[in-house]
Amino acid sequence: MNQEMNHQAKRRGLIMVYTGNGKGKTTAALGLALRAIGHGFKVYMVQFMKGEGNLYGEYLAASKYLPGFEIVRAGRDVFVDRGNPSEEDRVLAKKGLELARRAITCGRYELVILDEVNVAVEWGLLRVEDVLDLLKDKPPEVDVVLTGRYAKPEIMEAADMVSEVLEVKHHYRAGIPAREGIEF
Repeated sequence: MNQEMNHQAKRRGLIMVYTGNGKGKTTAALGLALRAIGHGFKVYMVQFMKGEGNLYGEYLAASKYLPGFEIVRAGRDVFVDRGNPSEEDRVLAKKGLELARRAITCGRYELVILDEVNVAVEWGLLRVEDVLDLLKDKPPEVDVVLTGRYAKPEIMEAADMVSEVLEVKHHYRAGIPAREGIEF
């Protein structure tokens, strides 16, 4: 068995969670994606609650410069109404979860990122049980990252690693709006 096959045979996929009220959860997952791509891994990211019309920098970079990184968006181009999400929001989130399931189980990707999935669960677009079922069904060699504030205790319990990003200070509070290249 060559060294690469031996490495893959010994590889244990992790479940990692980035949560908390601070900025940087998606950015941390993207840093992990970049590291994985550098080692030749294929990465798939589902961005829940983010629509096709929003040109997030990570989507632009992946499509232009990172052939090993596929990003799909599973949301509308407007903010979800937390107290009253639309049926379309729910349908798109469920579609995103199904895309994630296919990516996790198809054997093509070593790392799958479920961006803002914790928010989608908290806001009632997805059931925590469905996310947990997805994690239980993942092949042992696939790494999965879940981002977003409001991570449920059951998801954190299922994880191998949980990092909480805390806001200490944020430029929004000083009236500085979201900036291209920093927030999106």
